[in-house]
Order: sequence, then structure tokens, then C-alpha cells
Amino acid sequence: MAKPGCPDPLHRVPRRPHAWWGALLLSQALVAALWWRFGWVVGLPLMLASHAVFWWGVMKPASRLYSPVLARLPTREPVVWLTIDDGPSEQTPAILDLLDAHRVKATFFVVGERALAWPDALREIARRGHGIGNHSHTHPQAWFWALGPAAMRREIAEAQAAITGIAGIAPRWFRAVVGMANPFVSAPLREHGLARVAWSARGYDAVAAEPAAVVARIERDLRPGAIVLLHEGAKHGRNVEVLALLLRRLEVLGYSAVLPEAVQAPAEASVIPGTS
Repeated sequence: MAKPGCPDPLHRVPRRPHAWWGALLLSQALVAALWWRFGWVVGLPLMLASHAVFWWGVMKPASRLYSPVLARLPTREPVVWLTIDDGPSEQTPAILDLLDAHRVKATFFVVGERALAWPDALREIARRGHGIGNHSHTHPQAWFWALGPAAMRREIAEAQAAITGIAGIAPRWFRAVVGMANPFVSAPLREHGLARVAWSARGYDAVAAEPAAVVARIERDLRPGAIVLLHEGAKHGRNVEVLALLLRRLEVLGYSAVLPEAVQAPAEASVIPGTS
């Protein structure tokens, strides 16, 4: 855990949110020069390859191209960070009771509009000592990756305002919708002091309904410091069952669930550092 008054080495806010512009311009200038010198036979493949790098930065949740991102807690202790996306929802009270019964903490990555619809649930998350993260205001699942700078800033800022106004706590962590963060995410993250979080274990419980299959997929990727991606409010209605089974399996396997503030980061690189 970071000492009072010291920066948290796990919480990495983008420092240079527009640095990607320089890399883009330099890469395309190099492509143009090589195209002019050697023709399209060399230039076209290089152009496609250079564009693929920037697309990879969008499509890969743990990509560090556009901002620092925390994808795993830097520890060898048998602990995991449970993160629950897409709430609050009608399932939030049952989820909170489950977490209390197992004496563990989780971070809820909250959608701003859903916080406004379920304000008492959000307040209860905070009251019980769980973490609260920013997961956009409207959760535009199909096109979050393609948002322009104004829309991206609005999604993050409006969620931050709604969550802070209801819970009385400003989120410190942000998770991109579907994990896809485009070049315009870094500036609003810096503006609001947010650090981006990905994951290292998931069971696809937003769409998969069978708890045993979901937990088995998560278990395959469990390691000390794993960040586990979970959901609430899915249409299949079985997210509470998934969490109940997962918590039992974690106990059998000797894992406990903690918030990142409880983990002491080593002096060396403790996150996937970004270029932004």
C-alpha cells in the first residue's frame, strides 16, 4: 500500500496524452519517404503494417500504446482483484451480500446513467467499503472504440460527475468499454486523474450463462495478482450465481480478493507502462 503523501505506483495517470500524434506523424512520414523511394511494392505493405500497429492499440485491452494500463497486480501473494462491470443493477444488493459473506472487497466499474437510475445501490457500494471505478456514462458498447475527442471526453466526464455526486467519492480508476481505448482516451483520463485498468482473467459472463463454464475459464488464468473481469445485470440473469461459485473456488484454491491499495508495489515496473 502506498504511504500517505506518496504517489501510488500502481495508479498511473497519462502524462503525455498527445504523444501518439508524434508517433503517427513520424511513422507516416517514413512510409511516404519509402513509398517515394521504392514504390508501392514496398510502400503499401509498410503503410498497412504501420496502421495495424495503431489498430492494435485500440483492439488490445492491455495495449499501452495510448495510455498506461494496469493488467495485473504486481505480487506473488495468492490475491486477486475482483472487478465488476456494468452496474449498478437490480443484482447489486445480492452481490454486495455475497462479498460480505465471504469477507472480500471488489471494485465496481460503474456506468454513469445506471448510477443515476440506481443511486441507492451505488451509495451502498461505497458504504460497504468497495471500490468504485468509471466505466463511461452511457456504455456505448458498439462504438466506444470509435469515439472522437469530444464524445470521449463527455462519456468520461459525465460519468465522473454522476458517480461523484451520488457516492461522494471521485473514481480513481477507469475501464474502457469492452476494454477498447482509442487515442482520445488519455486526455480526459489525465484531466480527471484516472488510471486505466484492463484484466488478466475473464469468463465472458456478460454473455455466457453457465456458471461452472464461466468459472472454469477464469480459473485457467488465475495467477497471483490476477485482475478478474466480472459483470452484473447481464440479460441471462446468472451473474450472482457466477460470483457465488467463483468465491467458493477462490477459497478452495487459497486465494483472497483485495483492492489494489492493499498491494505493495515493488520499486521496479509494477504496471504495463504507457507511452502517453
